[in-house]
Amino acid sequence: MSRASPTVRPPAPIPRAVTVVNENGASAYVLVCEHASNFIPPDYADLGLPPWELTRHIAWDIGAGSLASQLSRRLDAPLFLAGHSRLLIDCNRPLAAPSSIPTRSEATDIPGNHGLDEDERQRRAAAYFTPFHARITEFLDRRVAAGRPAIVVGVHSFTPVFLGVRRPWQAGVLYGRASALGQALIAGLAAEAGLQVGENEPYRITADEDYTVPVHGDQRGIDAVLLEVRQDLLAAAGGPEEWASRLTAAMSAVAPQHSTAVEAGATPAHQV
Repeated sequence: MSRASPTVRPPAPIPRAVTVVNENGASAYVLVCEHASNFIPPDYADLGLPPWELTRHIAWDIGAGSLASQLSRRLDAPLFLAGHSRLLIDCNRPLAAPSSIPTRSEATDIPGNHGLDEDERQRRAAAYFTPFHARITEFLDRRVAAGRPAIVVGVHSFTPVFLGVRRPWQAGVLYGRASALGQALIAGLAAEAGLQVGENEPYRITADEDYTVPVHGDQRGIDAVLLEVRQDLLAAAGGPEEWASRLTAAMSAVAPQHSTAVEAGATPAHQV
């Protein structure tokens, strides 16, 4: 009796540089998740790191993609998800920033990012960074042309402890020019008893070290904030759903005051 041939599974598909979810969503919110994935193409040999390192926060924002997807469904909001690890090239860093392609992340050395020539830097930018942001720019340009409202929101997670320092906040709201929106979201979240929400914590947004809020928001005159939720809370059972519910309530409460239409002729984003 002949034996059946073993099943050969096809290789897993390689993620695209950007995946757009619910592009025609009715919400004024435009969600961006730059650190949704820890994928590194096989040719890069995990950048010389052991596989377990790629499960850590240095490679992605743990739980952020799930949270962003939940928010997209609940708010009926468009969502842009990056398809590769921040270690390959970080989609929330300007290309000139040292942390764009980090040689060290927190206390971990990244061997595959040392000694890169300009050709390799440009190759990564062209393959991963530029398509991601060009897609967002195109989308916002269409909203400008149509006079439709837009509020840009980056969705992130942060570690409970960074370089030995414990972070007390359950969540943070970071902003540049959109101080009224940022403070309204903080107030909405902090109204819940026992919830400690950081204002411009766990770090501050700067034009030198951040991309989404300064470029897609502040430079265009569009309200923009970055949401941070502590990753251990998102990793808990039901964590993304719980936080999506909490954030949806806060975001829905402030959207009417901050979803003014962007006008045709508004300052375009810098080309990427």
